[in-house]
Amino acid sequence: MDNHFTLSVIIPVYNCERFIEKTIASVISQPEVIEIIVINDGSTDTTALLLDQLQKQNSILKIYHHQNKVNKGRSSSRNLGIQKATGNYIAFLDADDYFLQNRFTNDIKVFQENVKCDGVYNAIGAHFYKEVSILERDRIGLYMVTEKIKPEELFVTLFSGKKGHFSIDGLTVKKSVFDMIGFFNEALVVMEDTDIFWKMALKCNLFTGIIDQPVAIRGVHDKNVFDQADLYKKNVMLLYESLLEWCCKNKVTSHTIDVLLKTIWIIRFKGENKLYQDIGYWAKLFYPYPKLFFSILSIKYFPVIRLRKALFPFLYPKTINQK
Repeated sequence: MDNHFTLSVIIPVYNCERFIEKTIASVISQPEVIEIIVINDGSTDTTALLLDQLQKQNSILKIYHHQNKVNKGRSSSRNLGIQKATGNYIAFLDADDYFLQNRFTNDIKVFQENVKCDGVYNAIGAHFYKEVSILERDRIGLYMVTEKIKPEELFVTLFSGKKGHFSIDGLTVKKSVFDMIGFFNEALVVMEDTDIFWKMALKCNLFTGIIDQPVAIRGVHDKNVFDQADLYKKNVMLLYESLLEWCCKNKVTSHTIDVLLKTIWIIRFKGENKLYQDIGYWAKLFYPYPKLFFSILSIKYFPVIRLRKALFPFLYPKTINQK
């Protein structure tokens, strides 16, 4: 760990007048934070006025906008925040969420105990600003991975979803992580956090922090983006395709690329496309990457082969190494 732990907290905000004061207050109470970087993403309510008032009271609060004060979304706003950050560690907080006391105490300990640690992830809880069912309360009440996971096993575990997930509010990383993996994917309207978590898991060493109790609280209300199922459906294939492109450019193992391709083709198969459409899609996936195009994976995922395997699985017995 660096000799001096300096932490920048990045908060993208768009029309969050209802929550922003509580959010910022929860960060100010954390002694490790040297600056709060708020990106006002084109808010049209009283958010800007509230931020100006808070900035006069708190010298560590820094407010930025996109050019011409336009709305560019969470990914672009977080990316601007990363570029503006001066701390050697970075944490994120959504504008309708808040940190609990001693949010970073254990994170610092994990960094100190693990020289190769690039980041720490923790559980978050939920505060319900609306009426929800008991089932819904249980489903999103504590968002976490269900057990401690080795850094080298994190990608496969997160990708499978079998041991839960973590939230961006519960993540602390070295700023240098973004030199290794790049910034948030601005083409994704949602799931940009999933995208960057997977990239971190593939290239960095992320360690499990506190998972039996929350370190931050997510606000659950009528305008949460995670309730917009159609938006997620539109972005899911883009997530996998862009991650495939990133993997090909960053020399990720063929096994990982195989896992991605399998998922992509399962989604395509469910779409019941025409064979010629799938062949065109296959060319779109493989042609830009010569090493992938001339690999065994190109043959394995050629639509005719995939179709035959789906229709006649008994002709393609699993090998010992296949799961």
